[in-house]
Amino acid sequence: MTEEQKKQLATFRFGVIHDLVNRTDLDQGDQAELIRDKCSRRWNIPFSGRTRISRSTVLRWMQLYRKSNGRLESLYPLDRADRGESRTLDDDTVLSLIRLRQELPRVTIVKLIKQMHERGLVPGEVKLNSSTVYRLLNQRGLMQAKAHQPEDRRKFEAELANDIWQSDVMHGPMVKVGDKMRKTYLIAFLDDHSRLVPHGEFYLSEALNSYLDALEKALLKRGLPRKLYVDNGAAFRSHHLEQVCASLGIALIHARPYKPQGKGKIERFFRTVREDFLAGFQGQNLDELNCAYSDWLKIYHEREHRSTGQCPFERFTAKMECLRPAPANLSDHFRKVARRRVAKDRTLVLEGNLFEAPVCLIGKQVQILYHQKDPGHIEIMWEGKSYGYASAVDLHVNCRVKRDRNSNLQVDSSESTPYKGGSLWEDQS
Repeated sequence: MTEEQKKQLATFRFGVIHDLVNRTDLDQGDQAELIRDKCSRRWNIPFSGRTRISRSTVLRWMQLYRKSNGRLESLYPLDRADRGESRTLDDDTVLSLIRLRQELPRVTIVKLIKQMHERGLVPGEVKLNSSTVYRLLNQRGLMQAKAHQPEDRRKFEAELANDIWQSDVMHGPMVKVGDKMRKTYLIAFLDDHSRLVPHGEFYLSEALNSYLDALEKALLKRGLPRKLYVDNGAAFRSHHLEQVCASLGIALIHARPYKPQGKGKIERFFRTVREDFLAGFQGQNLDELNCAYSDWLKIYHEREHRSTGQCPFERFTAKMECLRPAPANLSDHFRKVARRRVAKDRTLVLEGNLFEAPVCLIGKQVQILYHQKDPGHIEIMWEGKSYGYASAVDLHVNCRVKRDRNSNLQVDSSESTPYKGGSLWEDQS
């Protein structure tokens, strides 16, 4: 498993246990109930065909995360001890399982395995595992689906400010950019408890870079939420966004597809923006649009909200001691991660730029941290240790680098050259 895959799996594991390790108001009964609920759900586990998580696994992830003082790396998967060995069933056993399942479509997996042994359909050296058999039959559509149950939907509200932020993108008006008209997109965040908007801004794109820019501004203004509730768009499903949230201890939660009911508050806010702000907007360019929106938002924060009976700013600041401030190095959490192998001439390439790495890293695969908007400024990491910021290669300086007998570097600072050519063009008279 690659480093990127390990990070994706660790991010998923944090998403499972976030409300167990971040909350301090859970007693043993509440925690046990929450764990049972997680174990009963079906999960889309990265790089795995499994859909269930056991209680012991959840408890182990919690222990690892707490023991490491909240480091995401503690949730990385360990390499298997049986690497290189076959872990699949032979073809005859698979065919026997399928035929027996078709014959006995309603029996449990345990009884199915028992029948396999009683009928002598399993070689003596093969051990049938319940989860392996279930996964095999489920992939072939041989597990009976449960009867449809009516869905239980309930109105909810976060107990404290910054417990939950809802976020989405609204299509905005056309604005003039140069000689053309361009469409705008409002990227906004809404605090579920107070209805305060930590940040909202119109952009010319709804891509990931725009969303991360808005998210960073929101965190700087209002602190860190415990949960970020988003849609299923491409930007919201990016691994970069998942890693940013996990490194800041924010649980990234996606709305269920085709279930817009969970995003009711942010959708209601967008309706207010259309009816109360955009209906009276008279500007033409993006700067005028954002300036007018910022002024309108101040009024929105100071007026009473119909649902809460309080103005959003007053409700948000009622319990300031519960808010988590953004870290001083917030910008570092938004950096992208790449892996490169340092060449023999101690160089590496990123985004078309050539950099020099320390001599001790020659031949090693290092981790590079950088901002997408500034790929020329990178930090090199290896085995969890920082080796500082790399400098761009200067071929003219390297041309003057010499080594003495002890392999110590010396730079010839002389600008003159001993070359005395050009005599053919000298005056011969």
